[in-house]
Amino acid sequence: MSHVRFSRAVKALLCLSAVAMPSAALRSQTVDPMPLVYLNQGTSWNASTREDFYWQDQGSQLIPYSWLQGLTTPDGKPFLTDKLQRYGYLADRSGTPGDLPIGFTLTGTTGNEVVGMNCAACHTREIDVSGTSYRVDGGPALTDFQGLLTDMIDAVGRVLQSDASFAPFAVSVLGPNPDPVSVSELKATVQLWYTREDALRDRAYPTANIWGLGRLDAVSMIFNRLTGLDIGKPPTYLIPNNIQLADAPVRYPFLWNAAKQDMTQWPGFADNGNDLLGLARNLGEVYGVFATFHPVNKGKGRVDFLANNSANFSGLGKLEGSIKLIGAPAWPWPIDQKLAARGQQVWAMSTPDSPSCGSCHDQKAGKIRFPNFSTWATPIQNVGTDTREWDILARTADSGSLAGGKLFPPFGTPIPQKTTSFSLLGFAVVGSILQNADPFKASLAETGTLKSNAKLPKSLEEITGAFGGKSTTEAASAAAVAPGSYESRVMYGIWAAAPYLHNGSVPTLADLLKPAAERPASFKMGRAYDVTRVGIASQQAGNHVVTTTGCDQLNSGNSRCGHEFGTKFSAEDKAALLEYLKML
Repeated sequence: MSHVRFSRAVKALLCLSAVAMPSAALRSQTVDPMPLVYLNQGTSWNASTREDFYWQDQGSQLIPYSWLQGLTTPDGKPFLTDKLQRYGYLADRSGTPGDLPIGFTLTGTTGNEVVGMNCAACHTREIDVSGTSYRVDGGPALTDFQGLLTDMIDAVGRVLQSDASFAPFAVSVLGPNPDPVSVSELKATVQLWYTREDALRDRAYPTANIWGLGRLDAVSMIFNRLTGLDIGKPPTYLIPNNIQLADAPVRYPFLWNAAKQDMTQWPGFADNGNDLLGLARNLGEVYGVFATFHPVNKGKGRVDFLANNSANFSGLGKLEGSIKLIGAPAWPWPIDQKLAARGQQVWAMSTPDSPSCGSCHDQKAGKIRFPNFSTWATPIQNVGTDTREWDILARTADSGSLAGGKLFPPFGTPIPQKTTSFSLLGFAVVGSILQNADPFKASLAETGTLKSNAKLPKSLEEITGAFGGKSTTEAASAAAVAPGSYESRVMYGIWAAAPYLHNGSVPTLADLLKPAAERPASFKMGRAYDVTRVGIASQQAGNHVVTTTGCDQLNSGNSRCGHEFGTKFSAEDKAALLEYLKML
């Protein structure tokens, strides 16, 4: 479907308060916007490339736009009244399509648009310092995704409570005096949407603040949507028992330089570093972010992955192109150059019981990806941090419509009736890409079977590493001995990516340089930024609190334990190191 633009003549009038707060704290608040500064993120990042990143469709289909316009909050206000800023999402100050925040897309013909999400929704943030907001494109968002989903489901539930509650919604969607048949058909469609989304909520995120502001158990939610909402029998496509608790929240990663890593995802389970592997990474993401995906099993190992598939392959490629252009944000405030020079020396220091910071986080050559893509090494190693996300990778599921399927029918091993959710996601992503690839389209269209005798062309060989290739298997094998192994990224722009550790359990870099026992057991989350301690300020206008656990609960999903490198540095060396990290 074509991307629909709304007039830019209507400017954004409402803006988020000084600090992003949970929805309950923001429902009745509107304030004048702070002055906004767009950070320097390289010569390739400008107003035009930013615009492409914010609004490019990737195939996500969250909810029909007319429905969203017809929904209300519990106090009767339009659900879109503040462009969803009460959940921490950002309104583009030059105007947003359809009163939607950054990263929320509109596709379809006029009157039939569908609202979706793209990368920018979860990877754009603002930080506030001294009355000014600073935009960090590609930075980890400070959003309440659970609040948005919960409130939206509840809003749909309210219109379904009775004929009287549904009537004004039907008029909003269908127009004045809708005929009874159209109203009945609309209600059945709305009920189907509610049944599916409420089932996911009930099993995956039933309790408040299971993730919290700025965090999401993305892996569980991708597994849950694909195995629980996509591969069952129509019309619901549900397999409820495949949906499991999404209880391993992580901080959204920063996107700059993401395309250059040789491995990716927090546990490092995916090969990365060229356009094909980037497509696999992003396709798995869109399947988890509301894409329509209902593969058809045609028997004898044949699965049609594209029959009921809304993924926008072209749009995914364009978004990956945008990600490549996002540079690490430059620190916008003064830096003590002498202190930073000393910090650079501290960065390179090692001790008998601790390697240097640079040994894990300097830019180093990684694997060479076809055809001659040079990557940056992304070591996958255990540094004693929370282990919960590794449990999720071992979860199993009923294979539903994918059972018996093969990537190269009639060759290959069929998908068993029950296997890991990870395997099903890899099968779905790789199969979709292969069927969408030009070399195979003709033979698939004619017979539903590849004529290639299971031989991939060189340009597509690396796709098998996207989910379970040789390097991934080796990484998983090593990590199985030490659960909790995660990627060690190059630290450019790390100052703008608070909170820290993969699960966002440490508010500042200064706290990360303390032993785990001395790190905050809880802290407020929000936009207010501490330029001295480098991270989330201790005082926030909001009321969202992150509560962490210690090393005695390493598998809680919220443990602040681990990564104690540098904790024995002197106070002077720590201060110098923090000043140097501002320069990266």
